[in-house]
Amino acid sequence: MTRKPNGHEPKTMPGAQEKPASAMSASRLIDERIRSMDGWRGETLAEVRRLIREADPDIMEECKWVKPSNPLGVPVWSHAGIVCTGEAYKQVVKLTFTRGATLADPGGLFNSSLDGNTRRAIDIREGEVLDAEAFKALIQAAVADNLRSSAPKPRGSSRS
Repeated sequence: MTRKPNGHEPKTMPGAQEKPASAMSASRLIDERIRSMDGWRGETLAEVRRLIREADPDIMEECKWVKPSNPLGVPVWSHAGIVCTGEAYKQVVKLTFTRGATLADPGGLFNSSLDGNTRRAIDIREGEVLDAEAFKALIQAAVADNLRSSAPKPRGSSRS
């Protein structure tokens, strides 16, 4: 920490810990989150993470929604917008695709949040095995959808 010319330590701004973590610290938080889970849930989240990184080596890891009741936050994978989140509950590891309703799902992986207009989720229960190739294709489709929706819109000619 550098000292100000008056010899006082710089003050930390209130709420500074609420800033988004850097990619490196987010990856460490996700590592810690996986280690903190017991058994199958940690193993499942670690495998899902590996598949996501394999599907898109340029994906960014983040931890969002950090709060006292969830100090490690929620693992989030983004590329031109959020692709999916990964949460562990007692009975399931839930992967929520923020724009899942716009994605084709030929592998039939979406099995939760099917009634909404935007999101879709995959709930993985203990002992279930995710179809790796179908999941990676879904990640790639979500990234492609994000890239399309974030691309600048061409200016059209006005009609008279």
